[in-house]
Amino acid sequence: MNSILKDLKVKFSNQTILNKLIYFNIGIFLLLSIINVLSFMFELNINKLLNRFYLPANLNTIINQPWSFLTYMFIHNGVLHLLFNMLWLHFGGKLFLQHLSSKQLLSTYITGGLFGGLLFIIAFNYLPVFQPLSYAAYAMGASASVFAIIVAIATHIPHHTIPIPFIGFTKLKYIAIFMVTLDILSIPQGNAGGHIAHLGGAVFGYIYIMQVKRGRDLSINFKYLKNIFFNTIKINKNNKKKHRRVKSDYEFNFQQANTQKEIDKILDKIANSGYESLSKEEKANLFKASKK
Repeated sequence: MNSILKDLKVKFSNQTILNKLIYFNIGIFLLLSIINVLSFMFELNINKLLNRFYLPANLNTIINQPWSFLTYMFIHNGVLHLLFNMLWLHFGGKLFLQHLSSKQLLSTYITGGLFGGLLFIIAFNYLPVFQPLSYAAYAMGASASVFAIIVAIATHIPHHTIPIPFIGFTKLKYIAIFMVTLDILSIPQGNAGGHIAHLGGAVFGYIYIMQVKRGRDLSINFKYLKNIFFNTIKINKNNKKKHRRVKSDYEFNFQQANTQKEIDKILDKIANSGYESLSKEEKANLFKASKK
């Protein structure tokens, strides 16, 4: 079993970032599906647990589970939902990597998903038509991230043509415009939260490439964030050690001052009444002090 896991780990590490994202989405789906089967067989209610990983529209709920801003973009509610997202991710991701870097792809996926989730929350809390639904509304799926990648690459190479059955070669920018327009028109038809999240991802994809063309790369440097995270932990540990050392010095000095007061009292007693007037405890304390 260990050798199988080791082989899978090696194969996964050798994949492109695009394949890693696809495999990760599929892996999460399979894991949750297995958990769902087990919960069915043992009559367990895991909905409350799973809800902790979906992105809620309710502001009071999101405060208690901020990690769902990230987790929601890797969770799908069915095979078709997963299949269509992964097909579009594979299509857009392959084109993306032909012109941009792996770091930019991962950053666009994550940040596009964050933008999509943020627009979803804003819409359900501030648009009157959605406010009554905000308490029970949740978002899930990689769609916002996928839209960010599609729109980003379409903005980067708008005149690149794609062969489409029964239509012929079509410019990439028209495919992106069609997808965004379809999402806008579909908002009143159902799954409004999903369509709004798609649009948030699309907006980020467009803004991102426009900034790249101006020489500003908004990509997240995940290695840099990791270093900041671990360096912060080290700093906190060092600070704790320093605080403990300062506290120990203070306690030591305080203890020394009290000891000196006791010795002074003992010496005064000897001066007034002689050594024999000391108790056994006072003699022992004086003996200990003479040793230091």
